Amino acid sequence: MKGKTTEVPVLWIQGAGCNGCSVSLLNATSPTVKNLLIDEVLPGRHVNLRFHPTIMAGQGEPAVAALRNAVGSLRGSYVLVAEGSVQAGADGKFCMIGAAGGKHVSFVDALIEAGRSALAVLAFGSCAAYGGIPSWSPNPTEATGVSRLFEAKGVRVPVINIPGCPPHPDWFLGTVAQVLLAGLPRAEDLDDAGRPLAFFGKLIHENCPRRPYFDAGKFARRPGEEGCLYELGCKGPITYADCPTRLWNGGTNWCVGAGAPCAGCVEPDFPHLTAPVYRKVGAERLEAFKVKTR
Repeated sequence: MKGKTTEVPVLWIQGAGCNGCSVSLLNATSPTVKNLLIDEVLPGRHVNLRFHPTIMAGQGEPAVAALRNAVGSLRGSYVLVAEGSVQAGADGKFCMIGAAGGKHVSFVDALIEAGRSALAVLAFGSCAAYGGIPSWSPNPTEATGVSRLFEAKGVRVPVINIPGCPPHPDWFLGTVAQVLLAGLPRAEDLDDAGRPLAFFGKLIHENCPRRPYFDAGKFARRPGEEGCLYELGCKGPITYADCPTRLWNGGTNWCVGAGAPCAGCVEPDFPHLTAPVYRKVGAERLEAFKVKTR
């Protein structure tokens, strides 16, 4: 006789972003999103996605009401996923997610309300984790990441950062599976930037197939040439992710494999210290990066 299946509620809310993180997750291959939503991710455990603005049919005030009802009824038992940067300026008025009672509801307010009652928060994508591209100077909307908002507002809920622009779907699925298997990550399971070491524990430079070119001093001078892409702006030496071994689009390829330099999109200071994409990272910028992020 089949045992009882434990439902794990997930609420997914979106701030300022391009929805690319959701699109990336929808491209998951093993397991697929269908497997995630319909099947048991682990024996006896099923992810119950209760709210997701991009893929659900409901819109407007009824949708916001459904979110608030879920927050109230599932208090302390759900995982909250945040996508998109937090527009903290002007009391959150730069980013509204809907309306309730004829009044606009800001992403800031929804994030704080849902965050206080969550078991944990997954900040999915560099925008949600650290502010991302919207937080680049001069940053008039005061875009920031979930953790910084929570620190400012006194919200004491565990936040797991899964950065990337966009993040790999495996990073999300693997983190969810880990939470279901062993509970929330311990401090030693995360790096200083709040990322799971299972995916962000090694430099891209360590596993890059073009590393032999770097060691031999053979550098590409123009796109399309053989050689290490460091002189063309590759941020692999300062970027922690497993892209070279995991690959993207169902294991088809990755940025450097396609001839493009790594943009460092998973790093907390992307794009502040990693831009411009095609400019070499100088010694002084490497040192500044280490001081600020390590």
